[in-house]
Amino acid sequence: MGVASMLTLLLTHPVEFRTLLQYKLWHEPKRDITSPSEHATSGWDRPTMRRCWAFLDETSRSFSGVIKELEGDLARLICLFYLVLRGLDTIEDDMTLPDEKKQPLLRQFHRIALQPGWNFTESGPNEKDRQLLVEWPVVSEELNRLEPRYLDVIMDIADKMGNGMADFAHKAATTDERYVETIDEYNLYCHYVAGLVGEGLTRLWSASGKEAAWLGEQLELSNAMGIMLQKTNIIRDFREDADERRFFWPREIWGRPEYGKAAGGRPAFTEMPQMHEPGNEQQALWVQSGMIVDALGHACDSLDYLRLLTKQSVFCFCAIPQTMAMATLSLCFMNYQMFQRNIKIRKAEAASLVMRSTNPREVAYIFRDYARSIHARADPADPNFLKLSVACGKIEQWCERNYPSFVRLGAVSGAPQYDPSDARTKVVEAAQTRDRELAREKRMRELREKQPGALVQDRADAETSTGEVLFYVGTAFLIVLLVGMGATWLLLQWYGAA
Repeated sequence: MGVASMLTLLLTHPVEFRTLLQYKLWHEPKRDITSPSEHATSGWDRPTMRRCWAFLDETSRSFSGVIKELEGDLARLICLFYLVLRGLDTIEDDMTLPDEKKQPLLRQFHRIALQPGWNFTESGPNEKDRQLLVEWPVVSEELNRLEPRYLDVIMDIADKMGNGMADFAHKAATTDERYVETIDEYNLYCHYVAGLVGEGLTRLWSASGKEAAWLGEQLELSNAMGIMLQKTNIIRDFREDADERRFFWPREIWGRPEYGKAAGGRPAFTEMPQMHEPGNEQQALWVQSGMIVDALGHACDSLDYLRLLTKQSVFCFCAIPQTMAMATLSLCFMNYQMFQRNIKIRKAEAASLVMRSTNPREVAYIFRDYARSIHARADPADPNFLKLSVACGKIEQWCERNYPSFVRLGAVSGAPQYDPSDARTKVVEAAQTRDRELAREKRMRELREKQPGALVQDRADAETSTGEVLFYVGTAFLIVLLVGMGATWLLLQWYGAA
């Protein structure tokens, strides 16, 4: 942002200005990949890898920052993984390529991407990432430098994703069906283009040794994490995709008759572009609500996945996009502007999420807060109202089960503190008191079994010490009483003589 933009923000949104200022002043990158000390893992000293980093900045501003902060060689590894997937996505999205050209490229990309000197120059002139494929030899050279344990994972994911993309592209090119029909088909598409990304990342975490080996087997959770991001993007990018004649929303959701009935007895939508036509605003918002309910169904699995991560840089890499996805879903909910233009969360909100998404507890509370925001704007007239309430309630329930809100961590010691105004605090305190009593009884029982004579002696000593204390207290009391009486007698004698 320029100086003029910052001044305007200061005058119009002072709180957001403060957040951005804090981010710029206090948020420091975890590492500098250009530093000579990082060259061994970042590869910045090689022109080919330096060009790959430049492509990462050009193709993904949102992911570039968090990728560069990954520790060790993970940053370089995930950079190359991302570029492979971006190359596949560029071919799939190119509507100027005929199906007979696109099919072999997608299905064989995991092989040809490793061939030295291979590139592709036939992408459409308006394809924003076409230059990546034109200069692909720099990527292939770096890919061939990777260890087999990493390269095998990347190419396996590219193989699965390329074939899945090819299946959907072939269906769109050879049939009259422009739309995804069912939710199952929608989920399958999201699995191919995003769920597999989550799988690949998880397997790379494990292969690198940065995370446990068994984490690579948590495919259901990693799939849910990727799918939630993809569904959020599909919801947000509705108008951009519709203008380019790309439709990913399933007819099973947007074609439901109940949305038309709830909007005043109107007929169900038969074409997706009808949603951004004047007069269809309310019905379109009911459809949007159904899409958001479907996306929220993956939130708890995403939170479960994040709890399994142990490395800070890996956690932040996965958590920041998830919290931004929740913020985006909240922004889109009941916001008809989404059907008119591409909308994004504000920079200050994004900066705040980056600074807050540092641990599972805080991320869970971010999810909960956005779920509450969504539910607060829900309309009982919405046919999805009950489903939406359940979806938001599940997020709330997950947070309370794993991170109860009445338990607070001390700012300095980190020790748990309990909210005295919450009734659950009394239950916890009673349980702790009972646990201490049980522990004391256990110690006494063990002492009886091991040294019964010592226990009797301890009791006798305790009784003796108690008697001595009473004797000394009584003697002291008597001395004080006698001194007081003597002083009183002397005073009376003195006043009488006077």
